[in-house]
Amino acid sequence: MSAPPRSSPLALTVLALLHFQPLHPYGIQRLIKRWGKGQVVNVGQRASLYRTIDRLLAAGLVTVRETGRDQQYPERTVYEPTDAGRSAMRVWLNEMLAAPKQEFPQFPAALSFVLLLAPEEALDVLEQRAAVLARTVDAHDRSLAEQAEVHGLPRVTTLEEEYLRAMTAAELDWIRAVTDDLRSGRLSWTLDELTRLAQNTGRQALAGQASSKPDRDLQRPRAVPHSEPPGHGPEGSVLPGRLPRLEGSPRLEGSPRLKGSPSPPGRRGSSKWPSVMAGGRA
Repeated sequence: MSAPPRSSPLALTVLALLHFQPLHPYGIQRLIKRWGKGQVVNVGQRASLYRTIDRLLAAGLVTVRETGRDQQYPERTVYEPTDAGRSAMRVWLNEMLAAPKQEFPQFPAALSFVLLLAPEEALDVLEQRAAVLARTVDAHDRSLAEQAEVHGLPRVTTLEEEYLRAMTAAELDWIRAVTDDLRSGRLSWTLDELTRLAQNTGRQALAGQASSKPDRDLQRPRAVPHSEPPGHGPEGSVLPGRLPRLEGSPRLEGSPRLKGSPSPPGRRGSSKWPSVMAGGRA
C-alpha cells in the first residue's frame, strides 16, 4: 500500500459520493453534475477522475466492490470506500473547512500589474468583468430559489452555492467601487511615472543589498594557536612555519605534530586513525 494521497477537491468528492453508495466512475461523474458539484470541482476531463480513483485505490482508501456489465455500457468497475477512506474523508473535511489555504487565482495576479494598462483600458476591462459577475449573481439567485422552492432541498445541501454567490457579489461590489473611482479620476496613473518609480525602487534595493553585505573578515573562523611546551614561543603565538589550527577542526593526516604533544588515539604504529582527507572513514 502506498502513502495516502494528498487531499484535493476531487479526491474528497469521490470519497464523499462513495460514502452514500458504491459507484463506478461514470456514475461518479454523472452524480457530480446532477448534484451541481461541478461548480466547485473540476471534473471536465474524465481522465483526471480515473487518475484520482487509481491513487485512492493504491492508497487503500477505496476498494473494488464488483465488476459488472450493463446492457447500455461496457464493463464497469464499482468502487466503495474502505474504513481508512472514510477516516481520511473526515480528516480532509475538517482540514479544508478549518484552515484557509492560500490559493493563486488569475484575477489578483492580473490586478497586481494592471498599472501596465492605461486607466481607460483598465476601466473598460473591469466593466466587462462586472457585467459577467452581475449575470453570475443573478444565476445563483435563480438556482438557490429553485432548489429551495421547487425541489424542497434543505439549506445545508446548497451552502457551497450560497458561498459562491456571496463571494461573487462581494467581488462585484469591489469592482464597481474601483470603476467609479476610475471614471471620476480619483484613481489614475501614468505608465512613465510608474516606470520611473520602479527603476528608483530597483536601484535602492540593489544599493541596500550591497550595503548589507556581511564583512567577510568578520565571518572567518577564529584561529586557535597550538599549545606549545615551555620554550617553544610566547603564549598565544603561532611558531613560524606552522599553520594555525581552526577551533574545533581535527588535525589532518600527515600534518606536523608539535614536539611533546600527545599522539592521537590509535596513532602509535596504527593506520586506523580517521583521515579527514579520506572522508573520515576508519
